[in-house]
Amino acid sequence: MWLPGDPIPEFTAPTAHNPRFAFHTTAGRYIVLSFLGSAAGEEVRQVVDWVEKRRASFDDERLCFFGVSSDPADEESGRLRTVIPGIRYFHDPDLALGKRFGAVGDGAEYRPFTLVLDPMQKVLAHIPLLPAARHNAALEDVLRRLPPVAQHAGVEMHAPVLIVPRVFEPELCRELVALYERHGGSESGFMREVNGKTVEVRERSFKRRSDFAFDALPELAGLREHIQVRLRRRVVPAVKRAFQFEITRIERYLVAQYDSASGGFFRPHKDNTTPGTAHRRFACTINLNAQDYEGGDLRFPEFGQRSYRAPTGGAVIFSCSLLHEATPVTAGRRYAFLPFFYDEAAARQRAANRHSLTGEVFDRAKGQDEYASNIKEA
Repeated sequence: MWLPGDPIPEFTAPTAHNPRFAFHTTAGRYIVLSFLGSAAGEEVRQVVDWVEKRRASFDDERLCFFGVSSDPADEESGRLRTVIPGIRYFHDPDLALGKRFGAVGDGAEYRPFTLVLDPMQKVLAHIPLLPAARHNAALEDVLRRLPPVAQHAGVEMHAPVLIVPRVFEPELCRELVALYERHGGSESGFMREVNGKTVEVRERSFKRRSDFAFDALPELAGLREHIQVRLRRRVVPAVKRAFQFEITRIERYLVAQYDSASGGFFRPHKDNTTPGTAHRRFACTINLNAQDYEGGDLRFPEFGQRSYRAPTGGAVIFSCSLLHEATPVTAGRRYAFLPFFYDEAAARQRAANRHSLTGEVFDRAKGQDEYASNIKEA
């Protein structure tokens, strides 16, 4: 029995358009998650009909619907139809998802129910699906009383982030911007797990950013040391005070550019969801020219629509487990220095998982379809 306030576990599951839909990317809106079993029965069909008749309410902005089907014939026969935006179905033929959420009993009998989730993916209501008439009435009552997404907790929400001004001096910021402009950047992807391996995926519907990485350039060793000194003196103590975490390692020296000409952005994601990135503990965004662009702020959908921007030379630091996005740059170009931080225990984890890093790149623009991201799915 799910109780109000319970957080649900993270999971990935196949939909009609995505073999590995990451459910955590849907945070930031209300969600109806219904464990249906099979839609062959009349009672389940009444629930599906009720959802389809309220299609306009499921707009993916405020509210969306996910059904979980264990019957392959549901899709084959057209009993369940994905309608984007708003209505999608997970395929669960082996009952793995149903068992994880308690919809399948010890005797393998299916006990269908619906969860209504808040924007933080915590339970608002648990409604038995049978009988359908009672379920539909209860669900309608819950949905009618939902407050606006921004007010779902009854108070103004703040993401658990740390803002540290004056990490880099203006001169260092200008030097890093000039470094990018001198060398140029290359298209930046994002890391995903494919067949147990950590690969880079490039998908311009999910991320538009160009990066210049200088981790291994011998001629820039002095610049890296210069950066390390500032991080040790200004970021490490602040993180220890705020989060009681001792940073001992930095991953990547990278200047990123989000360009308004391409509407640079990065859709909601987490930074530690693959074997090759699981060691990352904290992400850091150090703005290099905060006064020179519009848009391009950090946002944490689970905590509302509030956005965050550090001043030039300042850092926003947050757990890699937080869902976050970079909103589109609407004017100018945004430059940022983007390291990850971890400790010695995480370094051992990184070494143990190093075998998962293949160096492969899947580029959807080139028709490489080995991976399907959550494009237009969230």
